[in-house]
Amino acid sequence: MSNYGSPLSSRAKRIVLLGSGELGKEVIFEAQRLGIETVAVDRYANAPAMQVAHRSHVIDMLDGEALRRVIAQEQPDLIVPEIEAIATETLVELEREGRTVVPTARAARLTMDREGIRRLAAETLKLPTAPYRFADTLDELRAAVEELGTPCVIKPIMSSSGKGQSVCRSEAEIESCWNYAMEGGRAKKQRVIVEGFIHFESEITLLTVRSVSGTTFCAPIGHVQKDGDYIESWQPHAMSQEQIREAEHIAQQVTDSLGGYGIYGVELFLTKEGVLFSEVSPRPHDTGMVTMITQDLSEFALHARAILGLPIPTIRLLTPGATHTLKADRDSESFTIGGLEEALSLPNTQVRVFGKPETKKGRRMAVALSSANDVEQARETAQHAAQSLRIVYGEA
Repeated sequence: MSNYGSPLSSRAKRIVLLGSGELGKEVIFEAQRLGIETVAVDRYANAPAMQVAHRSHVIDMLDGEALRRVIAQEQPDLIVPEIEAIATETLVELEREGRTVVPTARAARLTMDREGIRRLAAETLKLPTAPYRFADTLDELRAAVEELGTPCVIKPIMSSSGKGQSVCRSEAEIESCWNYAMEGGRAKKQRVIVEGFIHFESEITLLTVRSVSGTTFCAPIGHVQKDGDYIESWQPHAMSQEQIREAEHIAQQVTDSLGGYGIYGVELFLTKEGVLFSEVSPRPHDTGMVTMITQDLSEFALHARAILGLPIPTIRLLTPGATHTLKADRDSESFTIGGLEEALSLPNTQVRVFGKPETKKGRRMAVALSSANDVEQARETAQHAAQSLRIVYGEA
């Protein structure tokens, strides 16, 4: 990595962050700690990362020409996607033209598309996954469900945070699952993936870091999801040495194929038959927010170091810890968040209020983080802290 000057100077090193949510906000903080000039981009104004970046832009993230205009204006050293719903073909073109996309444009394109990443893992890399089919119409979905059986999981091939994802438990539910997937999908893609239901013992995120120091792994993170979106996470998740070896092998295979520098969130199922690959995100993972209280370097600090070409000699787990989210139960532009005094009166507990300008039903608005001598106590405290937080709607 070459030397660089102070932010806002002619010799500054500059990143453009595409997507400006709560994860991007933490990436901005870590980049600024290393003296980087930061630019946040999203589809709406006053997104969390925009509130702390040096500059920001509001564009349609799926509009390739709008994306090109921002890149031409800002001339970044690094383009850093933070969400899936971006004009990924434009990222591929920009990379061909000499821009650096984190971790790679191919990784951003493949992981935005559940079909692309599933075919890479199962068909190219021959990794163990749930059985799956794809469907472009309701009739094709009926055929896929009949073949895989019920219950099964139906997801849009392009979505995030569980949007459009449901469990189909009988033939009578197929049409409603299809309609739900169509509502929750992004990028106007009328295509779904149908997965055979996995009877897993637990599901984990294995944060995998590719840097100049090689590939390293964080301690496994356990998590609970509801409707495809995470509610709580904890680290470390209890696993046998054999499970850890399998998980790291799968994560290394996938991330080596995708390439580049940065952190990957590799989602895996732990079953009686072994470890199965589920999904991968080429960026910090929502369940990985727990690393802000458990590790010496959070996933955001690791990502910033890795993408800047800086060494990561070790990753230390300092303490067991857990997170629990606060979610909105309705849409509102007029609200306050309370209960911080009660939440922060609990031992070894922190709170992150994301600063999102409006609530939407199911939207994460804050997270509680707790550490303890063991995971069970950390989970209990984090849940208590999150339940202490509250969203007050209206003018109060």
